[in-house]
Amino acid sequence: MIIVTGATGGLGGTTVEHLLRRIPADQIGISVRDTSKARHFADRGVRVRQGTYEDPAALRNSFAGAEQVLLVSGNDPDADMVSLHRNAIDAAVAAGARRILYTSQQGAVPGNPYRPSDIHIATEAILDDSGVAWTALRNGAYGPLDQVLGPWQRTGVIAQSQDGPVPYTDRADIAEATAVILAGDRSVDGPVNLTAPNAVTFDDVAKIASGLTGRPVERIVLDDEQWIADQIAIGVPEQMARLMLTWYQAARAGYFTEVGPLLAELLGRKPRTAAERLAAHVAARS
Repeated sequence: MIIVTGATGGLGGTTVEHLLRRIPADQIGISVRDTSKARHFADRGVRVRQGTYEDPAALRNSFAGAEQVLLVSGNDPDADMVSLHRNAIDAAVAAGARRILYTSQQGAVPGNPYRPSDIHIATEAILDDSGVAWTALRNGAYGPLDQVLGPWQRTGVIAQSQDGPVPYTDRADIAEATAVILAGDRSVDGPVNLTAPNAVTFDDVAKIASGLTGRPVERIVLDDEQWIADQIAIGVPEQMARLMLTWYQAARAGYFTEVGPLLAELLGRKPRTAAERLAAHVAARS
């Protein structure tokens, strides 16, 4: 039995879809906050149980019989995520899981100014002390590119804070690779990077976008405080904006530069690059 948490979210849900192509549905279970949102999986034979990281008893029930558990990391900036992740790890151990997979983050190393890194570092330490085999999937940034780049197709400008090289990675590729590991096609231990094959800057992306659209796309570097002000002006809470600024600070300091071959090895093909994803986005909008 493989249990997947966060299965009504983008990464967890896509991972379950890939698992369904590899193993029988009755070997897959999901632990979700709201079971009514998982009927499409229950109808296909997946075991659906209610469980949240805030409720250890419910977790133990939803993890019952698990051989492996995929813990999708939480992202509530107001919660004590390390304690909540500990609840989930303890529940997986209590259920007798032989391996725990955890969705960590590329660059989860001491000194990284991106604040969620501290959560991932602490969670990986808990996993290491758990007595159970574990894998930390240090995923490359996989947010939608249009969210990262802003409204460049309308404005002709990528106006963001100073950045650095980042291997923007396709979430669907990460989900498929996660399913490959869970299905037993490849055993991976400890922390590993899952990234696109190359890291690019916003300068690079502006050049790519110019070539794709046939019109100039300009890269403008905003002062950090100006970027914060612009985010607040479009409705982003200041606390969240300042949290996201630490991501830019980490990128410019080189914490996301490293790329590796593992994602391609797991997929058996080249992962999608930022250029390919941008081309698909442009084609869809044209």
